[in-house]
Order: sequence, then C-alpha cells, then structure tokens
Amino acid sequence: MNTNRKFRLFTTILPIIFILSLLPWSEVRSLPVTRTVDTPAAVITPINPNASQEAADLLTYLSNLSGNGMISGQHDYLESPDEFNNKLKKATGQSAVLHGYELGAINNQSESAIKRQRKAVVNSAIKWHKGGGIVAMTFHQNLPGTSPEWANVHMSLSQEDFDAYVTPGTAQYKNLIADIDEIAGYLEDLQDAGVPVLWRPYHEMNGDWFWWGNKDNFTKLWDIMYNRLTNTHKLNNLLWVWNPNAPNEWSYDFEPYFPGSGKADILAADIYNNDFKQSYYENLLKLADGKPIGIGESGELPDPVILSQTQSKWVYTMTWGKMLTEKNDVQKIKNFMNDNYIVSRDDYIIMLASKPNTKPSASTKGLRAQYFNNIDLSGGAQLIRNDNKIDFNWHGDSPAVGLGKDLFSVRWTGLIMPIYSEKYTFTASSDDGVRLWIDGKLVIDSWKKQSGVGREGSIDLTAGTSYDIKVEYYENRGDANIRLLWKSASQKQGIIPKSALTLPK
Repeated sequence: MNTNRKFRLFTTILPIIFILSLLPWSEVRSLPVTRTVDTPAAVITPINPNASQEAADLLTYLSNLSGNGMISGQHDYLESPDEFNNKLKKATGQSAVLHGYELGAINNQSESAIKRQRKAVVNSAIKWHKGGGIVAMTFHQNLPGTSPEWANVHMSLSQEDFDAYVTPGTAQYKNLIADIDEIAGYLEDLQDAGVPVLWRPYHEMNGDWFWWGNKDNFTKLWDIMYNRLTNTHKLNNLLWVWNPNAPNEWSYDFEPYFPGSGKADILAADIYNNDFKQSYYENLLKLADGKPIGIGESGELPDPVILSQTQSKWVYTMTWGKMLTEKNDVQKIKNFMNDNYIVSRDDYIIMLASKPNTKPSASTKGLRAQYFNNIDLSGGAQLIRNDNKIDFNWHGDSPAVGLGKDLFSVRWTGLIMPIYSEKYTFTASSDDGVRLWIDGKLVIDSWKKQSGVGREGSIDLTAGTSYDIKVEYYENRGDANIRLLWKSASQKQGIIPKSALTLPK
C-alpha cells in the first residue's frame, strides 16, 4: 500500500473513530449487532450417551450461539428461589433467560426446612422451564457428615483428609454418597418434568476456599458424582458444567483440575471485580476445544459491546444473587438487558416456538389413572388421565375438576422396571386406604380409614424387567394424600420416578 492510499484510509477512518469515542455506552449498545443464532456449527453431543433429547437440544442451542450472542442469567438463593430474578424483571422490564438456583443448605436449617426449600426450588425451576427459560443448578455442599452451614462448605481440608472422601469403603465416602443420593431425588423430579439442567457441582475447585478446592486428585470427586448421578440414578437431563474460578491472584490455573473433555459438556469461569481479562477467556476457550463456554458467576455485569468484539464465544453470563444491585446501578442493568447482543427471553421463546416438534404426541412414561366419584372404584371413571408418579397431597381439596373433595377413589395401572436385581421394599403412605399389586401379587393391603400411615411390602425383582403394577386408593373425609416409594439394598428410598414407570398398552 503506497503512502497516498494509507493517508486517504487514515483520514476516512479517523472521523468515525472520533464519533464513536464520543458516544456513551448506552448509545454504543444501540448500534446494530449482527447475530444469527441458527448458524450451523460442529455437532456437539452430551458426554452422557443416554442424555435426554431436551438436554441434547439445549447443548446444541448453546453451541450454535457461540460467537453470535450471549444469554443473560440471574442466580437466586435456596431460601428465596425467585427473589433477584423478580427484581431484575421489575427493574428492567426484561427477564433473564438463564435462572440459576441453589441446592446447598448453608444456614444450619432443620432437615424438614431443607427439604421444603429444595422442593420450592424444584417447583420454581419447572415453572421457569415451562415458561421458556433455561435452568442452572449450583450445589454448595457442606463437608459430608457435618451440619449444613456455611462454615462447613467454606473450610480448609488437608489433602490427606480429602483422600478419605474419595476412597470407596471409608465412612467419609459413605457420607459423600449419601449426600449425592439425597440431591439426586430433586434432580430426578426435574427429569420427570422434562427439565434439562446446567449442573455445576464443585465449582471454583482451583481455589482454596471450599473443602473440595485445590486438591491434586479433584477429578476423583468429579468422577464419583458423575458416575453416581448418571449410572446409578440414571439422571439423563444433566449437562455437566465444569466451572473453575478465573485464575487470578487467589486461584490457580485451569488445567490441573480439568477432568477432560469426555467429562464436561460446558466450561465456565467465575469472574468478579470486572476482571474480564482476555487471557482467562482464551485459555478456557482453548481447553474447551469446541464446547460452549460461559461466565458461571459475576458480580459486575460485563460490557456486551466489548465482549461481542473481543470475547464473542461466551454463550452466557450469570449474575450472583444480591450482587445484581450491589455491584450494578439500575441504568447499567437496563443497558445490559436491552443490548442487541444479549439474547432476551422473548428471543429464546420465539426460537423454541420455531423449532419443529419431533417428539411423539404423547409420552409413554408414567401411570394411567382412573378417578372415581365414590370410594369403591365402581361404575365409570369420572376422569382418566396420565400421572407421572404417585406423590399427591390434595389436603382438603379435590384432585381435579368434577371430583369431590371427599369420598373419591383412584386406580393407577402400568408397568414398573427396577434398576437392580434384588428385593425391593415398597412403602405406601396414605390418608386413607391403599392397595398395591406388583406382577399380580398383592404386596400392600391396607384398605381402611387411616391418617398418614406408611405400609410396607417386599418382593424380589429383576433389573431391566417390566412388571405389571396396580395401585388402588380411596379417600374418606378430611385430608387426602398418597405417596408410593421404593428402596432396595442398592437404592435409597424415594418416590418411584416417572422414568421407572410405563403406561399400559
């Protein structure tokens, strides 16, 4: 290029640069940003070969979004799962697409309080997904075997002591498995509802502030949870998010803690104090090797204009709880949520609506339910529907329109398939009468007025074999509830999930 051409190019560009430099962020953000979120990308499949279609579709969407836009996210706490997500909507008129939830208990709550709060989280997450949103779950796990308080999450643990938790057969290992099994039940509820989850356990493992942090065999812990949730509990709705802290002055490099590309679907980094260094982004992008990357937590909202130009592969960012308003003023939040580069919830809902429906018209999972307006299952059923599982507490209300609040009965039929070849114990807790047949055998028979009584019965079952199941229930007067649980030597007691049940042919 000769000198005159260089001079002409310089004099053309200089005024443009000068004009842009005078625009505030709120103006720069309004400039059009090209985004085509359906650009074909390399096919990225979940690391779980049995991943649900919902999980696979979400991973594909995030993969295709890379380089084209970024999803906004907002985290909420266990005790108040919608608080800051609602504040974001109220302040800006816009909802985040990604809603982050917490399953860890850190306030020394009672066991009953924890269960109630986790159930509220699950209910909120199901509602969020059905309304057109993405769900993320964090688990601040207290050291297994200790009380559920922050000091037992945020604690120092020696390498030697940590080793005991990842060594099968130790008391510490058994406590770890018990904690994982407890959490599995809530993730299973989400699976039964068809909710894919960005599951980000043991985050910030490259720092020293959690009991699992800065351990030279951290990947053993990761593998234990993965194998337990995926292979034992058959949780196929999870996308596994490996989420270290940005490698700053308080934490270490990514690589020593990475379990490998075959053990993570998404890679994310937690970035605070506006420390969005290019090196963090580039190192994580390299480690991801084509998988989606996200900002797992932040306090300050990043500048979408800068990210769109220099760090465009981030596919989401999630603001941490109360830091939404502590670290960002209202105008900055509004500018961020309304920026052209940020995928709005409306954008996401429109995308979902435009997808062809390739799913079968009706699920084959669950049980066929016949509801009668009498207590002896006689005559024609008032209502016939499919129920995902038997876990109902109607209190003093009717189960459905057209049914009375008292003096009704229900019959559920279908097939049940166990995971293990061993003796299973079934527990029916009901108010009032209940009967259970498995493979034509009467396992539980308690056809009488009773209040919240648990009745048990056992039967030997073979893994992978489908057995006929029939449950009958009647309500006399007052409160109405029924729950059907199972357990075995290898399986912790829990509600029989939708995934184990099949509708009758």
